[in-house]
Amino acid sequence: MKITTTPLDGLVVVETTPFVDQRGRFSRLFCANELSSVLGSRTIKQINHSITLQAGTVRGMHMQLPPHGEMKIIKCLHGGVLDVAIDCRRTSPTFLQWYAVELTSVNNQMMVIPEGFAHGFQVLSPESELLYLHTEFYTPSAEFGVHPTDPTISIRWPLPISTISNRDTTLPNVDDKFIVCCP
Repeated sequence: MKITTTPLDGLVVVETTPFVDQRGRFSRLFCANELSSVLGSRTIKQINHSITLQAGTVRGMHMQLPPHGEMKIIKCLHGGVLDVAIDCRRTSPTFLQWYAVELTSVNNQMMVIPEGFAHGFQVLSPESELLYLHTEFYTPSAEFGVHPTDPTISIRWPLPISTISNRDTTLPNVDDKFIVCCP
C-alpha cells in the first residue's frame, strides 16, 4: 500500500497494488499492519456500503462530533465519485479548506479521512458503489455536517447536482453557529 499525504494534515490517499493474472485481479483493501502509521491505536468498528444510482448525485458533507468522531476509509467498488473532505478542525491551519480525489473502481485509491473532517462525494457514473470503514459506531446524536453548496467552502463539483437528500439540504452553511459547534 502506498500512502500519499495531502495538503490537509491527517488526510491521506492510499493506493493499493492489485495482483493481476489471467483470472482477474486481487487487492488487499485493508491491512492494520500496513496502515498502522495512519490508524494509530484506532480499530475498525463498522463497515458500510452505499450504492448511488444517478450521476451528479451529491451525498454529504457529513461527520460525527466528539466524543464520537470517526476516521473513515473510503473505497469505490463500482463506478466513480469525486470524494471530498473539509477540514472542520477549528485549531487547524487548514480550517475550512477542502480536498478532493477521484475514486474509481479501477484506480486502486482510497481516501482516509480523520476525525474532524466532513466527508461527502458526487457520483460521476451511474450505480456507483462505495465501501466505508469507520473507527467509531454511528451515533445519531453526534451527527453534524456542512451544506454541500456552502459558498464559503465553494466545493467545485464537476457535474451539475442532479439529486441531493432533503437531510443534506438542511445542513448548515459555515457561520458563527457552525464554528461554535465545530470541534
